[in-house]
Amino acid sequence: MSQLPPNASNEPTPNLAEPKDTPFTSAQLAEYDGTDLNRPIYVAVKGTVFDVTGKRPLYGVGGSYHVFAGKDASKGLATGSMTDVTGDYSSLDESQLKTLDDWYNYYKLRYNIVGKVTS
Repeated sequence: MSQLPPNASNEPTPNLAEPKDTPFTSAQLAEYDGTDLNRPIYVAVKGTVFDVTGKRPLYGVGGSYHVFAGKDASKGLATGSMTDVTGDYSSLDESQLKTLDDWYNYYKLRYNIVGKVTS
């Protein structure tokens, strides 16, 4: 799981919106976990909140990446863990930090930034 998703194109998504800096607490972010079909789905990486609603089949309920929805998925993405999904990546080694940076850049090129996790 530490590699980018299968079938991941290296091409960025055109016409992304200007990044927003709306603050989200962890509890507020959790409200955007894909369980409410009337709300967007958000995933945070390194504290930056991305709108992944366009990939609801992956991030919504039953999707292979649903475990990351409504959370800061930094540690899980960096380590390939589907159970240790937290925004605390202070214990990662250099290789894992590189993987996390790769994931961050992947999201940044494909999804609108809607805010920042504040706590």
